Amino acid sequence: MKPYSILIVEDEAPLNKALVSRFLNLGYTVYESNNGTDALKLAFEHKPTVILLDLNMPKMDGVTFLEYLREDSWGKTALVLVLTNLDPAPEMIESLSVTKPAYYLVKAEWELTDIVTKVEEIISTNLDSPETEPQV
Repeated sequence: MKPYSILIVEDEAPLNKALVSRFLNLGYTVYESNNGTDALKLAFEHKPTVILLDLNMPKMDGVTFLEYLREDSWGKTALVLVLTNLDPAPEMIESLSVTKPAYYLVKAEWELTDIVTKVEEIISTNLDSPETEPQV
């Protein structure tokens, strides 16, 4: 397994714990946050291979997080998978189309195993090695 890293940005404690545990067991370096403000700092500090991002969070929502992330030279191409309970409103769809997440997952439609599989699929599709720029 290549030394991939993931930033999990999820404010639902049980799901956060389950995701962290699963990715640690798979050999990922895991960073975690339960709010957008701290997550943005972690993203810029650690530049994870992939970011699993909830949209509805305290301090800074996921759309705002993505807007700030995409302003950064590294953040423009960072792999982001949006994970949310929300069906996107038209204005959210427009914001997401501008900020270009790699994938959008509605939590109720996905099991934990499926989320992990999708993360690994996105990584393998976009990266040859952890140092390679993603093709977003």
